[in-house]
Amino acid sequence: MNTIIEGTVKAFELLTSGNSDVFQVITMTLFVSGTATAISVLLGLPLGLWLALVDFVGKQTLTSLINFGMGLPPVVIGLFVSLLLWRSGPLGNLDLMYTPIAMIIAEAIIAFPIVAGLSFAAILSINPKLRWQLLSMGATTWQANLLLIKEARLGLMAAVIAGFGRVISEVGASMMVGGNIKGQTRVLTTAIVMEVGKGNYDVAIAISLILLIVAYSIIVLLTILQHDKQGKS
Repeated sequence: MNTIIEGTVKAFELLTSGNSDVFQVITMTLFVSGTATAISVLLGLPLGLWLALVDFVGKQTLTSLINFGMGLPPVVIGLFVSLLLWRSGPLGNLDLMYTPIAMIIAEAIIAFPIVAGLSFAAILSINPKLRWQLLSMGATTWQANLLLIKEARLGLMAAVIAGFGRVISEVGASMMVGGNIKGQTRVLTTAIVMEVGKGNYDVAIAISLILLIVAYSIIVLLTILQHDKQGKS
């Protein structure tokens, strides 16, 4: 109990003292997680919508792969990204290993199936007769699809929130491809692991609380945006 109290006090001190190292780690966390989420949304949302609106051969197989990817262990993704980016790997000449870009690649791959799968489910949750009603009333295919997307916007935003929540809390892949280098690739989750390894449990708890505050603040903003759009409809 004393360690938790000490960690809480330490978190307050770190946030109020303007500690440059802490704020650098927070900034790197937001940059990596935010960029990875944006990439996963740019790729995952269109794929999820396409899967929900288009019938084609192999659709069930692709859907099952996306569902499988939603639960894929991050450490496995980190391993395969590492193999690609090592100097002996096919992308080794790009010198991306132990850089924020490598972390973004790994985290984007982690979030991508989550965004795609939940987007797919959000569109499927709408009454399937609605699309045919819109088409019968004279709407074009694109107009009908856009209206369906508008109807599913709460579910689509939930997909974005879930993707962000997954990557900002990720540690295994980030450690493998980023290396937890101070001032370069250290993020809040990897900093927690490092402090625990050093036996600094009060500092680890302090950083954990900061991570919770940062993650909750971003998710609150996304939730406000989600319901603000609902209210304006």
